[in-house]
Amino acid sequence: MSSVQIVSLIVLALLVLWAVSAYNRLVRLRNTIANSFAQIDVQLKRRYDLIPNLVDVARKYAAHERETLEAVTAARNQAKAAADTARGRPAAAGAVTGLAMAEQALSGAMSRLMAVVEAYPELKADQTLRELSEELTSTENKIGFARQVFNDSTLDYNNAAQQFPTNIMAGVFGFREAAMLQATTSDAERAPVRVQL
Repeated sequence: MSSVQIVSLIVLALLVLWAVSAYNRLVRLRNTIANSFAQIDVQLKRRYDLIPNLVDVARKYAAHERETLEAVTAARNQAKAAADTARGRPAAAGAVTGLAMAEQALSGAMSRLMAVVEAYPELKADQTLRELSEELTSTENKIGFARQVFNDSTLDYNNAAQQFPTNIMAGVFGFREAAMLQATTSDAERAPVRVQL
């Protein structure tokens, strides 16, 4: 074997090792996104489980606020469906964007519910409602932290998939850009859900 053939084999072996390494890194980063989303999903499920209890307590005191209570329930169901869709494809831009929009609608409905709670002193004083509200506030905080981890994981993945020379492997094997969970553009919509009793 000539020295040119040996050098060619070494270069080819290095290219294959680099390709395998780049591919494995992209897979690991994509799986990190899925894991990060799973952490969000746990908190969202907890949130979705708390909301019907909160609505039931409010319904006892504010039966004539049916529209608001139904809006919260409908928004919760839509957000839960969007989370179910995103759970199957956490790196898919469309699924994550759909979840963000559904969560935005749920936050708006929850804000209206909290305004109803403020209008009823006996509801505001209800111990069960206070406990549920505290749990919901804690869950909202955990969701915020989990979203940050998800966005950090997504950023790492997107950076790896877009930087040269890994972007070549990303293109060849279909590693698409992942979407981040972002807040909306309106300042009113960016405000966190306030639960004050």
